[in-house]
Parts: sequence; structure tokens; C-alpha cells
Amino acid sequence: MNNLNVESGAIETTGRYLVLFREDAVAEGVQMLSESTGVRAASPEEFQQQPSSILLRTLGVAVVSAEPEQLRSLRAVSEEESPILAIEPERVVYAISDVLQPLDLTSKASIDYLQGYRDAVNNLVGNLFPGSQNRLLEANIDESVTTWGLQLTKVVNSGASGRGIKVAVLDTGFDFKHPDFLGRTITSKSFIEGEDAQDGHGHGTHCVGTSCGALKPLKLPRYGIAYEAEIFVGKVLSNEGTGTDAGILQAIEWAIASGCDIISMSLGSRTRPGDSYSRVYEAVAQRALKSGTLIIAAAGNESQRAQGIVNPVAHPANCPSIMAVAALDSQLRVADFSDGGINPDGGQVDIAGPGVNIYSSWPMPTQYRTISGTSMATPHVAGIAALHAQVSGLKGQELWSRLTQSARRLPLPSVDVGTGLVQAPE
Repeated sequence: MNNLNVESGAIETTGRYLVLFREDAVAEGVQMLSESTGVRAASPEEFQQQPSSILLRTLGVAVVSAEPEQLRSLRAVSEEESPILAIEPERVVYAISDVLQPLDLTSKASIDYLQGYRDAVNNLVGNLFPGSQNRLLEANIDESVTTWGLQLTKVVNSGASGRGIKVAVLDTGFDFKHPDFLGRTITSKSFIEGEDAQDGHGHGTHCVGTSCGALKPLKLPRYGIAYEAEIFVGKVLSNEGTGTDAGILQAIEWAIASGCDIISMSLGSRTRPGDSYSRVYEAVAQRALKSGTLIIAAAGNESQRAQGIVNPVAHPANCPSIMAVAALDSQLRVADFSDGGINPDGGQVDIAGPGVNIYSSWPMPTQYRTISGTSMATPHVAGIAALHAQVSGLKGQELWSRLTQSARRLPLPSVDVGTGLVQAPE
């Protein structure tokens, strides 16, 4: 039976609703919705003209303002024959923020500070545990030429560049003045009212840098993966790092219509133990896979593993048809903040990527910055997905399978790291 329901719960919402239509019955669904809510719209075109109404015909989703009582009346319709499959509150979403206080590593003072901190911690651990190899900031990772993430994922050994592959990064935008991206093909669109796609936050520029940064940046180390991929920047989060489901869904439809092979989303909202996934996003992700587009999203940073707290994978990464990415450190340990696949109804972790102390591009004049999060792990997977897509020609579900099957297996639970550390093709 179709899953027609008005979901509720302690999530931060906008007051609007997402309505999922059957793929072959969008016009019928719009008519039914109009009759129920009192919106006078005899066609999808008229519906789209209504204030606060958004219709995404390709995805088969509408965003509407309505009273809950109006939507509940749709329950009276036979679910077996209904063109409306699900109704959910529209959520507020956020950039899945970095969890370590970022430092500007372009300055000598910051480098000296980190080196001093590292030496002090290593000395303390050595005194307390003689012979221990456990280090919080490892001295044996040489990042003078390439970042540790590109080394352990074997990007540095890959002959692929992402040429011919379109990668969409849905985030806070991008700094189009960054010198490492001069001459690159970048298509952009803002889905934030009153703001263009220029990044006034930094999060998006960092994620674009990891997934699609230059082979030879102006300043080493190299931090980018798919350096010849075509970049699509969808601004779905404001300069304050917030957005809504409507903006994300509009950007997904835009990316699919633009022929993007991969969509990278380092964003979301937290979920609670026992929560199910969004039926709307799940249907959208399935429809994207059928069209040849793989959606990859951050698992979330709500855990405190050192204190025994593991929180479930965030929305929308918790959808079964969206690839959820966990974060690892340079010693291939699960990041303390990385969420886990603890909910039984969806919400599994599918794969892991480098996510602790990740160096990448940042809006000028800072130019580069090092931060941490599953947000940083996600563009590693997206960039490597572009490399696999280039060399194999695979898309959608087949590309998903290639990524998970080629991942480096780790001696860690699959609920924490999925199939393991993402690996680039040779």
C-alpha cells in the first residue's frame, strides 16, 4: 500500500509541507491537493503560481502551505489508488558544521601552535604509556605535497581526473574568486532568496575544494580530487549556514536536469533514536538513481563516542537510497563525532571517508583552512565517485556498488563505517 501520512515529531520545521506524488500521476495529485487545501489550481502550471507553492514536476514533489487539518482530509481517499504517496513537514537544515575549532594554517603562528600542541600531547602520552603508538596528531603523516586524505584513499596513485563527469555540490555556495579554480567550468544557481551563489560562509568552498579542487594548487599541499570534473554549485544554505528542504529539493531537480552524475550534500538535520527516514527524500533519491544520478550525503556530527554517545545518521542521509558517509581520522579510527547506523528503519552508514583535520580551499582572503566533520568526508567520496564514473562509465546504482565494493575493509563495525574507507580507481 502507498504510505500516505502526515508525520509529526520534534523536528525543526518551517510550517510548510512536502507532498510526494506518484510519478505517473502528478497532475491528478495536484488537483487532489488543490481540492483539499482550497488552492484554486486546475493544472500544475496554475498551482505553481500560488504563493508559497513550489512544484517540482521531475521529482514529483510539491511544497505547500496548508493547515494540518486540510492535509489530514486526504486520508479519506483510498490509498491504493491515491496519486499522493506521502506528506511530511518541511524541515530546516544546516551545514553539518565542523567540530574542531578551525585554525588558519596559512599563518606560521598557527603551524607553530599545532606543532607545539602535537609535541606536548605526544610527550604526555609517551610518559603515561611507554611504547604506545597512539597519537592525537600524528607526526608520521607527511602533508607537504598532498593531504592525508588523498594519500589513504589512493587518489594520489590514480590516473583518473574526473574529466567528462558533472559533480553538483549543494551547500553554502562557492568563492568564485578563488585562484585555484581559475579557468574551471563552474555552473551555479542560488536557491536562497536574496543571496547569490557567492559563498559568504566557507563551508561550501571547502567541500567543492575537496571534491573537485586543482591538481596543482597555487600553494601545496594538493587537496582536490576530481580536478577536471565539471563543477555545479547549488547554493541551498544561506551565508549563515541554514536552509530548508524546499531549496535542497529544487537544487536536486536542477542538478538532475543539468545531467549531473553525482550530487554531494554536506548538510542535514539531526534525527533521534527510533526515527524513520523521509519517504519524500527516499522516493526522490530512487528517482535520481534511475536517472543516473547518485546522491551522497554526510552522516552527521551529533555523536560523542568518547562519552559512549552514538547518535543516529542525520536526515536526509538516513534514506536507504542516499549514500551516507561517516568520518575517519588519519589512523583510520571512527571520528568521535561521527554518527552511526543505529536506527532499524533506514539510517545505515554506507561508506567512510577522511573527515578529521581536512585541509581544503576557503573563501578569500583566507584561501585555505583545516576543519573536521562528516561534511569533509562526504566530498572525498563524491570526488572519488567522479573518478570511478570516468574510468568505468557507471552511473546511479551501479556506481554506488562500485564505490562500496572497492572500499578498503576496516576492522570496525559496519554500523560505523559501512563497507570501509572509500578508494580511488588505479
